[in-house]
Amino acid sequence: MYRASPRYAAAAIALLAVAACASIIHGTRQDVGISSSPSAAQVTVDGIQTGTTPVVTHLTRKDNHIVRIELAGYKPYETTLTRKVSGWVWGNIVFGGLIGLAVDAISGGLYNLTPEQVSGTLLANSSKVAPMRDGLFVMVVLKPQPEWRKVAQLQREGQSVGATD
Repeated sequence: MYRASPRYAAAAIALLAVAACASIIHGTRQDVGISSSPSAAQVTVDGIQTGTTPVVTHLTRKDNHIVRIELAGYKPYETTLTRKVSGWVWGNIVFGGLIGLAVDAISGGLYNLTPEQVSGTLLANSSKVAPMRDGLFVMVVLKPQPEWRKVAQLQREGQSVGATD
């Protein structure tokens, strides 16, 4: 009858322990810093609100993620974090073989998210008016900029200045 020696058992356990090299070394999640200019903008990742800038999110490595930064009065900024194969894949090939490679691929430890930092520059909402012959342009804004100057205001027919409905 064949009996496994304790050395072989210890070697097998050690091999399984390092089989998923990337998962052990850098984990299945990654911290991604998100900032914006101006700051205090709302951040959503994959449609879930995660905080206001600046913020650090803890994301799974195995998925691509859509980051959206929004602030009232500014155009939203959106980017995609994509997964790329990590350099730890070579550790799997050397030490973990196919088992380690499979474990890391399934768990996401095989990947890194890029970019590692997101910095969005938010552009102010603005409208451009092109002059047109014999035309009237009406522009409506929810929040006028403080530096804007009011030049006119429309009124209903028969309504006196300062009256409201």
